[in-house]
Amino acid sequence: MNDVSHKNFTSAGSVTATGNRGLQIEEPLLFEIGSTNFTGVDVEEPEAFESRLGDVERTDMMGLPGLSEPETMRHFVRLSQKNYAIDTGIFPLGSCTMKHNPRLNEKMARLPGIGDIHPLQPQKTVQGAIELMMQLSDWLTSLTGMPAVAMSPKAGAHGELCGMIAIRAAIEAKGEADTRRVVLVPDSAHGTNPATAALLGFSVRSIEAEKDGTVRASAVRESLGPDVAAMMLTNPNTCGLFEPDIAEISAALHEAGAYLYCDGANFNAIAGKVRPGDLGIDAMHINLHKTFSTPHGGGGPGAGPVVFSKSLAPFAPLPLMARDGDGKLELIEEKASSGEARPFGRLTAFHGQMGMFVRALAYMLSFGEDGVRQASEDAVLNANYLRKLLKDTMSQPFGDRVCMHEVLFDEAFLKGTDISTLDFAKAMIDEGFHPMTMYFPLVVHGAMLVEPTESESKRSLDQFAYALKALANAAKRGDKDRFKSAPRFAPLRRLDETRAARQPILSYTPPAQQAAE
Repeated sequence: MNDVSHKNFTSAGSVTATGNRGLQIEEPLLFEIGSTNFTGVDVEEPEAFESRLGDVERTDMMGLPGLSEPETMRHFVRLSQKNYAIDTGIFPLGSCTMKHNPRLNEKMARLPGIGDIHPLQPQKTVQGAIELMMQLSDWLTSLTGMPAVAMSPKAGAHGELCGMIAIRAAIEAKGEADTRRVVLVPDSAHGTNPATAALLGFSVRSIEAEKDGTVRASAVRESLGPDVAAMMLTNPNTCGLFEPDIAEISAALHEAGAYLYCDGANFNAIAGKVRPGDLGIDAMHINLHKTFSTPHGGGGPGAGPVVFSKSLAPFAPLPLMARDGDGKLELIEEKASSGEARPFGRLTAFHGQMGMFVRALAYMLSFGEDGVRQASEDAVLNANYLRKLLKDTMSQPFGDRVCMHEVLFDEAFLKGTDISTLDFAKAMIDEGFHPMTMYFPLVVHGAMLVEPTESESKRSLDQFAYALKALANAAKRGDKDRFKSAPRFAPLRRLDETRAARQPILSYTPPAQQAAE
């Protein structure tokens, strides 16, 4: 073992010669394992050819390390073993809904005729896929009580963009584009909400939340005027609470000629229980990965369909789904399907998220309407179970009141300990738990937002609560080193995350000792 390799296999504070702990192997970078002086693959020299790259053709070596096949395989398998995922344990990220992804859905997404179709195939060869999209659309409009849906958005923020473009198109159609330039956004909103509004050229006017974490209709009315185009509201909101004034808020907006956009990220708390359309919502995106179990990412584009009210339905983007004179399904790519439809254009080139559509529909068909409703009820039950278990240990900024699918704590219980929210979260890693969402929502100081979802059993929640209680008690006892040095048992110790974000190291530079060799 040379000196460089020896450095890779030892770590500060290690109690073993190699730095390994049991069968958890310390894993260096590929560049630290292999050498650029050789390759694990024999590649024949190419025949003479004329390059079409011009002056951008690479002239020096790529600098990739040479590894044997076993070395390469072991490297990536070891890295995968260091991942924390919903298949490993509870993933309590509030506002992210990391729920179980049933393997049945994965199997369905890989069926022949679904997993191997191409977006450029003639429509007559993909009638089944379009039928599947139509059926999923029916489920989404039925669950939301809204008459139209755009299936093309690739994710939640993309869906926000879609909904707000439709609102802008509706305002332009009424000849009010020059006057209605303001979008109201509560302080507790997801950060993408004001960003989306600003991206489209709107000015953002903040609405202050009440001390109980919700928005009052009276505050919205005070901000309304002929310059307001819309309001972007999350319900249930990012404090884990249902907005009690939402119907009154939507009525006030409509009376003033404005629209209500709802961030549907938290639909997992109310699906099958409340229809957003009945609350007066005009547009809402639905994160299929949050409510209907498709994985985050899933090996391809995500999916964030947007449902529209009757007033916004004509402006839904292309392509539109319809049936021709013979009853065959078609995607209308170039024109509107009727005189009333005035699509604002296209949002994306293809419906590339077919795998996500299949997974979501498989989830819906497996659960049925009553199962979707029970999933929402269980998600709310689990969050409130944690709230009750921890109410005497961790502080809740809005008191011991019933929450929806996520429960919010703050750092008040750490007062006087010199231990921060970040310290507490790092210590959770040592206990074998991924931290909850921290420092969000911003309306709460030192926020810790926990969303257990309906996937977790009572035993899982009991264990999670036990660990949080133990950490809280240790903090109050003054065991500061336990938190300031955490995580101690993770593959890597605590990082300077701020510096890493601002000064990322994007290329590998060999240490001086290795370069000299």
